[in-house]
Amino acid sequence: MNLLKNPKYKNLQLLLSALVVISVSFVYGGNPSVFMPYVFGFDVVAIDLKNILRAVMGLYLAIGGFWVYGIVHQKYWETATLLNILFMGGLAFGRLVSTIFDGVSQQFMVGLVLEFIFMLWGMHNLKQFGNAKIL
Repeated sequence: MNLLKNPKYKNLQLLLSALVVISVSFVYGGNPSVFMPYVFGFDVVAIDLKNILRAVMGLYLAIGGFWVYGIVHQKYWETATLLNILFMGGLAFGRLVSTIFDGVSQQFMVGLVLEFIFMLWGMHNLKQFGNAKIL
């Protein structure tokens, strides 16, 4: 049986997405003055930049948390999967625009590819396992 058609793996895409996004949220906002210079090579001194990074952390935690909620409460699985498609697609689109206008970032090229794969995987899951047939 094809792995992508096996119902016991229908939540795997949301689970992996949640683990990655929740982990990344702490890199962005956990302690930006320490993590950002180490991970991305720039200093975070301005309070406004710290505020932006911690707001991104909050968004990532909320969205990742909703994906977990959609796994636990199957009534919300389709909504969580649709949100995952939009989130991953939005990130991939933003990285593609940056690649076109700013050049290739080796560090984020992996992210662009993975986000695109997760978007397509979510679309497949919604078609395969969704009741509302949104896509």
